[in-house]
Amino acid sequence: MPDASSMLEAEARPASQPVMRNISDTARWVAVYRAMETERPDAIFRDPYARRLAGARGEEIVRTLRRGRSMAWPMIVRTAVIDELIMRVIERDRIDLVLNLAAGLDARPFRLPLPSALRWVDVDLPGILAYKAEHMASETPRCTLETVPLDLTDVAARRALFARLGSEARRVLVVTEGLLAYLTPEQVGALATDLHAQPSFHTWVTEIASPRILRMMQRTYGKQLSAANAPMHFGPAEGGEFFRPYGWRVADSRWMMDEASRLNRMMRGAWIFRVIGLFATPRQRARRQEEWRKASGMLELARV
Repeated sequence: MPDASSMLEAEARPASQPVMRNISDTARWVAVYRAMETERPDAIFRDPYARRLAGARGEEIVRTLRRGRSMAWPMIVRTAVIDELIMRVIERDRIDLVLNLAAGLDARPFRLPLPSALRWVDVDLPGILAYKAEHMASETPRCTLETVPLDLTDVAARRALFARLGSEARRVLVVTEGLLAYLTPEQVGALATDLHAQPSFHTWVTEIASPRILRMMQRTYGKQLSAANAPMHFGPAEGGEFFRPYGWRVADSRWMMDEASRLNRMMRGAWIFRVIGLFATPRQRARRQEEWRKASGMLELARV
């Protein structure tokens, strides 16, 4: 159930005030989707903290947004796949530090079966980290957890943090879930450069969307996200190759539609696209299917 303080906070919101007030509210939004999946009898992951962390405002956001509940499936698939990638990379590459940028309300240090010797660093804006710390105060993480309040657009502070952590660890896994879409291509390139500057930053797990998906999200949620000062910008036409000039190559790609099929979390109404495809030539159908298949996905990036 939502906590009392979150309920009072939601009740106090003036009707004229946008339901999403800042970029940190996107974390509450996505936490509701993790709660929805957790409560399914056939859940593909379980996040017992998601409902608590989402709070009443998270519920209000999903209730208010257009297609609020029907858009849960890609966020659920993203969470499950990134869980898998994180666990695989930690074991395979003997990772000793996970750097989680724009961590939001991610509870992975508490819910994944992580090695106790692992060091996990959450980085995000002070407000959302304080909120999470308050609501998770009674819980014990599976590994050593450190939180760093930081605005990642503060380049000097970001570089100083990366340099410190880079010198303290042998092999670092960087995670950026739900971050890059809100940065401009120039900002993403600068972040990629700063990450690559640290030799111990070994692997980077992130996500990517095509220009088509970016336009769709802008049409659907652009007004609400702009009101929260969180417009979406990043959807490179070159896909994962965007990162190569900055020192990163695609080591593994997990396309959203493939993973949704594998995990049995396909979007509602997917059959419509199959019907539409019947009216196209085989070449057109193959091209459209491939474009749609690779419209978004999760990437494991390695140093070039």
